[in-house]
Amino acid sequence: MKKELHVISTGQQEKAEMIKISRSIHSYVDYIHIRENHRSPEEILHLIQGMKEADIPLSKVILNGSSSVALAGGVSGVQLSHRGEDVLMVKKHYPMLRVGCSTHSLSEALEKEKRGADFLLFGHVFESNSKPGLRPRGLHALQEITAYVAIPVIAIGGIAPSNVKDVLTAGACGVAVLSGIFGADDPSRAALNYHKELEVIER
Repeated sequence: MKKELHVISTGQQEKAEMIKISRSIHSYVDYIHIRENHRSPEEILHLIQGMKEADIPLSKVILNGSSSVALAGGVSGVQLSHRGEDVLMVKKHYPMLRVGCSTHSLSEALEKEKRGADFLLFGHVFESNSKPGLRPRGLHALQEITAYVAIPVIAIGGIAPSNVKDVLTAGACGVAVLSGIFGADDPSRAALNYHKELEVIER
């Protein structure tokens, strides 16, 4: 199975900058998640239209949040929080969307898989600047989840090129990165570095 690179927006870039970064990295990544909870649905749709006009394939775009907005924007999928929409209902009403779910425990992972999730984001695996003061769940917890669920598990939280091999060895089917790419001085080079690490594992 191909190892996936998911890149998640940080909510800290303006629309033009986010589109510019997305355009520079999309050839190296599998999915770009729009996680812009401070933006209105109208702003999100405007952002998606801007990405489309910049020749960023919407087949690589996943919206964190609303399934109806994801469908209206023509993106490929939706990422649901553990307190968000019910995955079973989303799959029933919008079967064309790839549905991911954020999970933090084995019980959550099993429940989301049972209800029809296509993939899981699990974390945070390592210490992360976006989760200050919170103890990371670690590789053992990741390995436990990948051993019990059949759908792809994407590791998130403190993922750097240097530990990509560790999370894949623990059974992850890919990695998700926020500031490591969107917050990098050279996002394109950063995305390429992650891409190279994933390619090495696939060989």
